[in-house]
Amino acid sequence: MAPQRFREQFDQIQRSMPDVPLAMGPDDSAEFMYERGVVLARDGEEARMVEDTVRAHFTETAGLVGESVRRASPETNRSGITRIQVGDPGQGDRGGDRDVAGALRALRTAEGRAGRRLVSRNHVVHIAVNACPGDEPVPAQPTEQPNPAPAEGLHDPDTAVGVLVIDTGLMQDHRAYPPLARARGDHQIQECDDDGVLQQYVGHGTFIGGLVAAVAPNTDLTVRNTLNDAGAILESEFGDKLFEAVDGGWPDIISLSAGTSNGRTDGLLGVQAFMEELRTRDTLLVAAAGNNGSATPFWPAAYADLPDYASSVLSVGALRSDGEFGACFSNHGPWVKVFAPGERLTSALTGFTKPVPYVYQHSTYESCRYGFSYACTCQSPRHTGVLSGGQAGQDEPDRVMFAGLANWSGTSFATPVVAGLIASHMVAHKETDPRAARQQLLAGNTEFAEVRGAIVPALLPPTWRPGPAGTSGAAA
Repeated sequence: MAPQRFREQFDQIQRSMPDVPLAMGPDDSAEFMYERGVVLARDGEEARMVEDTVRAHFTETAGLVGESVRRASPETNRSGITRIQVGDPGQGDRGGDRDVAGALRALRTAEGRAGRRLVSRNHVVHIAVNACPGDEPVPAQPTEQPNPAPAEGLHDPDTAVGVLVIDTGLMQDHRAYPPLARARGDHQIQECDDDGVLQQYVGHGTFIGGLVAAVAPNTDLTVRNTLNDAGAILESEFGDKLFEAVDGGWPDIISLSAGTSNGRTDGLLGVQAFMEELRTRDTLLVAAAGNNGSATPFWPAAYADLPDYASSVLSVGALRSDGEFGACFSNHGPWVKVFAPGERLTSALTGFTKPVPYVYQHSTYESCRYGFSYACTCQSPRHTGVLSGGQAGQDEPDRVMFAGLANWSGTSFATPVVAGLIASHMVAHKETDPRAARQQLLAGNTEFAEVRGAIVPALLPPTWRPGPAGTSGAAA
């Protein structure tokens, strides 16, 4: 049986959030994850109206007692969002998808009158290699060099560009990698399990930081450990965490390789307050488009396609190793504004001072799960993983050792490449406005790639080395 990566990741994230019952949706499809039996509404009068409307709806249609609908979080927080319990998560479908869907339906008329959304699922926001990973990290060969290679340039505190990575934090040995020697931020809480095996995705933030530092050496780089539970967080908490990440001051650029789809085209209720604040700042948010191989908007990256946020958000998709076509896993569509190399990049992971073992979580596929015919990361390098292999009668999960650098793929990694290119442009052209630098960089860009038949802007770092072209860039 072929791996089911989204469902495998659902189980992994559920284990990392044992006190939060999760569901997949919408309906019978598996496009996103959310908290069972809970919806979100804006604080204050709107939340009270949502409570009253849902309570009346359930009493009328299902005969439920009024106490089954109740406030499940404090009414005031920085994101301006309240969690409202609309069902008992322990009651199977009655406490999960059906009650949440019923609450959403109950508000449709009110939303039509208001002309905007009043209620939402409480989605799981996850790092962009998580719920449907492009692949898992592969140890670099001993003679292999970073790709992109570190650009020439010295750090000048007077002209350095502030870049904030909101991710999984830095590994304890990150300073042993010279480009990250000056990086600041949070360390991982627990890098290895009780057996000393590297946990899934803990090196994600370090890998990203290494890419920013390689492309743009003159940066003040900070990496926050915001996404600590297997790289995932509830939408209701994510907005507050975004505000916490900028408490020390808004940077020039935020590199964010996390998000979720939600089946809608108007964003995430839980991050709306942060996005409104972002509009008033001079910060540019560079966000990953996601790895679902889909045209469905992935938020917050898809805010780049909404007129009110077009200048403050840049969405990034991934190109394959040759830089000429889109990577098979990359999300795509008009809401993805630029593409950059994101397949088999080489950056810092861990094991610089002492090699660290890792056991693969996902098995590779016999062929590309998205129908492409080139040698993509779905198939290569071959390995058997814990979540989709290692069972009775199957191969045991493969184990490798990391000793510094790794190869890894995903829109997660195309994103810091673009963030670094914008920062580098700011330094080279003495541009202090990151949004203006984004416009200038794209206006002067002469590189393009083909993604699902569309010709799209491609940003290629000068120190990036393309890999083999494969056999075909088109879907079979």
